[in-house]
Amino acid sequence: MKKILLPIILISSYITAQVPAGYYNGTAGLTGYALKSKLHDIISDKNVNWNYSDLQDYYNQTDLDIYYDHNASNTTLLLDIYSEIPSGPDAYEYTSQQMIGSASAEGQGWNREHMMPQSTFYSNYPMYSDLFYVIPTDARINQLRSNYPYGISTTTPSNIYYNFTNSSKIGKSAIPNWVYTGRVYEPIDEFKGDVARSLLYFAVRYEGKLGTFNYNNSANPTSDTNPLDGTEERAFEPAYIAMLLQWNQQDPVSQREIDRNNKVYALQKNRNPFIDNPGWVNTIWGQAADAIAPQTPSNLISTQNSAYFTTLSWSPSSDADVIGYQVFQNGTLVATTKNTSISIDHLTPSTAYNFTVKAYDNGYLLSPDSNIASVTTLASDIYAKDLYVSKYLKGSSNNKGIEITNKTGHPVNLSDYRLSIQFPSSGNYYFPAPYELEGTVQNNESFVILNPGANFSCYTISQAKFVTAAPQMTFTGSQYLELRYKSTTIDAIGIKSQSNTSTLSNVSLYRKASVNQPNNIFDLNEWDSYASNYCQDLGGTLSTRELTASNSGFAIYPNPVYDNLYVNGATEKVKTAQIIDVSGKVIYTEKDPFKNKKNISVQGIPTGMYFLKLDEKAHQFIKK
Repeated sequence: MKKILLPIILISSYITAQVPAGYYNGTAGLTGYALKSKLHDIISDKNVNWNYSDLQDYYNQTDLDIYYDHNASNTTLLLDIYSEIPSGPDAYEYTSQQMIGSASAEGQGWNREHMMPQSTFYSNYPMYSDLFYVIPTDARINQLRSNYPYGISTTTPSNIYYNFTNSSKIGKSAIPNWVYTGRVYEPIDEFKGDVARSLLYFAVRYEGKLGTFNYNNSANPTSDTNPLDGTEERAFEPAYIAMLLQWNQQDPVSQREIDRNNKVYALQKNRNPFIDNPGWVNTIWGQAADAIAPQTPSNLISTQNSAYFTTLSWSPSSDADVIGYQVFQNGTLVATTKNTSISIDHLTPSTAYNFTVKAYDNGYLLSPDSNIASVTTLASDIYAKDLYVSKYLKGSSNNKGIEITNKTGHPVNLSDYRLSIQFPSSGNYYFPAPYELEGTVQNNESFVILNPGANFSCYTISQAKFVTAAPQMTFTGSQYLELRYKSTTIDAIGIKSQSNTSTLSNVSLYRKASVNQPNNIFDLNEWDSYASNYCQDLGGTLSTRELTASNSGFAIYPNPVYDNLYVNGATEKVKTAQIIDVSGKVIYTEKDPFKNKKNISVQGIPTGMYFLKLDEKAHQFIKK
């Protein structure tokens, strides 16, 4: 199509559609991967994740072609970057109703294209339906692109396999310095920046999960189509990053991207930071790495040992360019962290383990191994062995929610956890793509997953940790639902491969207070049943009721207290003392607190109301 000036009304609407005030708070002064991680925290918080089937209608809000020769007030035609011809009339155009499954030629219809191929994340939610890189494109070009990466194609005619009507093409890769020699899809120059900023959004949005995705780690990297390199910070192969930086520079942010960013924000409640601030691309990935491996971290010890986990702590490497640490369990890499402590979980009781830590820097050079920390897990402990589902809410319409609780005794990384649901089909049962969790849940914290259409009287969408219309949150009460760690069932609701209507339909189930362990076989005796739409005491950290429910056996004094809080009772058996504020945040922890004394120091703690938690018993006190 012929490009024309935007109508005045659109320019005016953009002027008022700025980034929400405070959205990027905390980014000032940050550079490199520290900035990337902060942006991840911002754009991953409080997202609304829609169902894949919702996207067809949403494209009428996000992807109408109002930027070339269409009248902005009445066009119903979609903008397809695979077929758009900026300098003249398009060969074909589509409305949102012309979506098809497959095509034998260009111009027959469109379908939903994952700019980052589905195979990267195994078609799992929330990645599966993220509007920032799932776009409407011609069905035939989409099919032929397959899972080939975007890239620079050779100009040698014999190695160009497809030329398309808008001059985009599929050819042999000519990306400088990249080992991959297979096919790439090269978009036209008009949209190369759009592609780059979409892929870099993916790298930021899913930091913390990138290492669990399918990435370039095959025995033959020359034919591996995935440019991800398995790192959480850099994300892509260096040669591929260089190309994306080039595309971001040569094709600046367009009005179309700005408007689309605002419209997707209205639907998903997050933004593409590289459209709001394209200079951040170079600020993050333009850093130079040195050739010197970092110094060894030292003083690795176990600060807490239990039956199913151990908490490790170490002194940091002295190098300024260290960006993280790799943790090895019996010689096998089991975790990475930016911190100098971590809880390693899913251990086996009464089992010996050896742990070491290595530092890594901007160039992914590794330090030598730290000292070995030898740990033998306990035979048993007072904690839950894993997360568990504590509430199941099935109400009217879209009132569907799940609460999950952590009483494991340590923070839990959610990257390998997922919700799975089973649906019937022609007399058989199947599991659609799961919904993957992300981030961290603290010990004694509960979090809620809601359907975006939920309208509970006591809990709002904005309060939920996860909001999704993925299949797992469209249950009707007849389905089997489970919480998984990787491929292992942790906790189950309902009976697999049968209808559960009589048990789970139009009912709220609350795990009994006496139950604090997951169960991979559903037992209705573990649950209290309430009426449809019941939703009291959802989410958050330990409530006052829960904290003080079992506080017998100890007495504390004085209360209010100034400096030292004394405890009467069988204190010699107490393994852990914690001071918790009224929001549920743990602000102080002490192991074996009464080994040689009877008091807990509260000096330096601000005035206010707190809980003193002694193992699983707690008392409320006031600090003066």
